[in-house]
Amino acid sequence: MYQRLEQRLRALDTQNLTPYLRGSATGLEKESLRVTPQSRLAHTPHPRVLGSALTHPWITTDYSEALLELITPPQRSSEDALDFLLSIEAFVYQQLHDELLWTTSMPCVLDGEDDIPIAEYGQSNAGRMKHIYRQGLAWRYGKTMQVIAGVHFNYSIAEDFWPIWQKELQESHKSARSFTNEQYMNITRNLLRYGWLILYLFGSSPAVCRSFLSGRTPPATMQEFDKYTLYEPFGTSLRMGNIGYNNRKEKDTGVNVGYNSLEEYIAGLSKAINTSWPPYEEIGIKVNNEYRQLNTNILQIENEYYSSVRPKQPLEGFEKPSLALSQRGIRYLELRSIDINAFHPAGLTRLQLAFLEVFMHFCLFQESPPLSSSDMLQISQNQALVAHQGRKPGLLLQRSQESIDICVWAGELLKNMSGVAQLLDQSRGEKHNLYREALANQQELVCHQDLTPSARMLEEMRENKESFFCFAHRKSLEHREYFLQQHIPAALQHTFEQMAKTSLEKQQVIEKADHMSLDQFLERYFAGTL
Repeated sequence: MYQRLEQRLRALDTQNLTPYLRGSATGLEKESLRVTPQSRLAHTPHPRVLGSALTHPWITTDYSEALLELITPPQRSSEDALDFLLSIEAFVYQQLHDELLWTTSMPCVLDGEDDIPIAEYGQSNAGRMKHIYRQGLAWRYGKTMQVIAGVHFNYSIAEDFWPIWQKELQESHKSARSFTNEQYMNITRNLLRYGWLILYLFGSSPAVCRSFLSGRTPPATMQEFDKYTLYEPFGTSLRMGNIGYNNRKEKDTGVNVGYNSLEEYIAGLSKAINTSWPPYEEIGIKVNNEYRQLNTNILQIENEYYSSVRPKQPLEGFEKPSLALSQRGIRYLELRSIDINAFHPAGLTRLQLAFLEVFMHFCLFQESPPLSSSDMLQISQNQALVAHQGRKPGLLLQRSQESIDICVWAGELLKNMSGVAQLLDQSRGEKHNLYREALANQQELVCHQDLTPSARMLEEMRENKESFFCFAHRKSLEHREYFLQQHIPAALQHTFEQMAKTSLEKQQVIEKADHMSLDQFLERYFAGTL
């Protein structure tokens, strides 16, 4: 099962190709709800001092006006990306006055759907389109699931590595772009196959405030922690489970997004964004001259399709993601299954990030056969099992035609990542051991389930006799104090202030430059002619 992996690692080592592994780029996106000092959802507008949510590249909003999204530009190392994220959050916190940033993936106390303000992006056509898209999500799925937060890990393999990998080890005669696309799709399939491992190791959402369910019936395995809290005794990541954000209607609508090639992936998305669905036709597009959604298609736009991994290509102007991928190929992968780690101000640690780099390269070097529809079903079932019961003793997952104990499979995977960690350390210098340390840290969590973030969270709640809300509120206050104490270098502070100012000016320019109606704008966007 791991023979090809071992052969490739030996070849990289013996041919002294590890220096080409340097130069991979890491970017991070972190979502956090703005809340009041009492940890209720903030109803204040996106702070103007942070700039324009429409045009700022680093500080924006996700679904809700209260759901901040902090984005780092690509960095040469995961440590640099983490430092940049910490600096952005320090700047944000030092502008927020008494508001807090909620420090867990599952939200604070919610007073129903009306309590959640949809994000606003100004009066330009582009800004109104972003708002209408979110309005459509509310009509289709409800608002509550849209305010779950997480961390996205954006990663690209070193550009200099691809020609060496293609020529020396793969002996492929494809064009450089076709080869790179193929390799990124190989990684994507393995990230899906083994993605349950991230939920087990990184999952930090085993409990949720009862208000989140808004009267919905919880899964049968959920129990009452206290009068305010529901939880899964062996849960890891409810965010990634059956009560979290997902395309629940995918099976009903017949959406089939495949991952065996970039062309197959694009074709599946294109069909979904161009196929109307009767239940969404009943909602309507424009009712009483007010938009309810962008269209009645299975997906309004590509981003509506939820997957734990997305192949990405930076967009140019008002380009559609599928068109960007088709014309310029895959530039990086976005891993979206990471819960916010409540035990660290950044939401994840240096060692967690280093492990994700090991995991990415393991998924590149490991064999990656095509995925059938039954494979995709198995992946979905394994993810749901681990999300809700990942720490259950003796839990069995499905691996092809066999059942396997989760700890046995996890231990096997991590053992076979050791060669990858060693090569990554070698690529950065003889005395470097960050990646091996990160791998050893995760191996401890397999041997000792009580050390996982999800187990630690429940243990602290028990020890302190506190609800999920009280735990998250306490951690949010701790992290607020941390960020308020951070010193931002004067040059970086100036950069942040200037970026905010410039983004507001850019929004004004966009709004003044609109020369067509919103209807015309949307028609041209979906036609790909903007």
